[in-house]
Amino acid sequence: MKISVLGAGAWGTALAIHLAKKHQVILWARNGSHISGMRKARSNPKYLGNFQFPEQLFLDNDLQSAVVSADLIISAVPTSAFRDLLSELKKLNNLPIIWANKGLEVGTGMLPHEVALDVLGDPGSTNRNFGVISGPSFAAELVRELPTAVTLAATSDDLSKLAANAFHHGSMRIYTSKDVAGVSVGGALKNVIAIAAGISDGMGFGNNARAAIITRGLAEISRFGEAIGASPDTFGGLAGAGDLVLTCTGEYSRNREVGIRLAQGRPIREILDGLGHVAEGVYTAKEVISRSGLLSIDMPITYEVSQVIHNSKPPKDAVQDLLGRDIKSEH
Repeated sequence: MKISVLGAGAWGTALAIHLAKKHQVILWARNGSHISGMRKARSNPKYLGNFQFPEQLFLDNDLQSAVVSADLIISAVPTSAFRDLLSELKKLNNLPIIWANKGLEVGTGMLPHEVALDVLGDPGSTNRNFGVISGPSFAAELVRELPTAVTLAATSDDLSKLAANAFHHGSMRIYTSKDVAGVSVGGALKNVIAIAAGISDGMGFGNNARAAIITRGLAEISRFGEAIGASPDTFGGLAGAGDLVLTCTGEYSRNREVGIRLAQGRPIREILDGLGHVAEGVYTAKEVISRSGLLSIDMPITYEVSQVIHNSKPPKDAVQDLLGRDIKSEH
């Protein structure tokens, strides 16, 4: 199988390395100097410099040539660049697309599957199917061939089978789903809860607080997902609880690291400038709160994270406001 992976950050590179152990893969990035550096090093010095590229991994910074002979396209660009990428791809071919980016589009509040519907149209009428791969997965562990299990949801059984067969080898196990909306929600909203977990850890609150944040955060994610038509079952699986637990506790979690630094009193712009990677939860929090208001959904943890990030609310005040909420039924 010939596969094009679009986006050469840490996750896109990790997916390309994994796929190239079984398939012919082209890894694309828009930045020509980034491609040149990777071609020379046969690795990604900026993000995953310690891991060499397999022989079947090729590099390109021309989008048309990168996808012209592909059987499957994988998008791993930041959510902020997803719409523009889909618009370009729409002009080039009608190939199926699986995306691995997680977040909400700034300004519209759309999830990736909603952006895909907006740009590409309904798969039932356009015959262009798409899907999402998401779950508890750090790039550095995947390329080290440590066991990783994720969920792949697609708009057609044929695409689900094609994409699952592409990824399902070596240390990666794939579970399939039809719930594209639910898998997209789980991947996006867990980043916000991970910032809350990082704030808690940074303030030294311990295991009890972290467990409460994860559990009540999952309740918020589930409420939001069900309100837009997702299956409740999805949030108990890899794309829901699994990804949430990893992102709230894992040492590689960028969003958790943002929370830890916020707890130290550092301004968000300084944190992002020093991070070197995208932390989607920073941008997702505000968009989720806007949508949750329209949907009349109570999301107190997400709200307080948004207040800390975007309105400079002191983390200790956010914690006190959460603890001081009225008593309510858990379910």
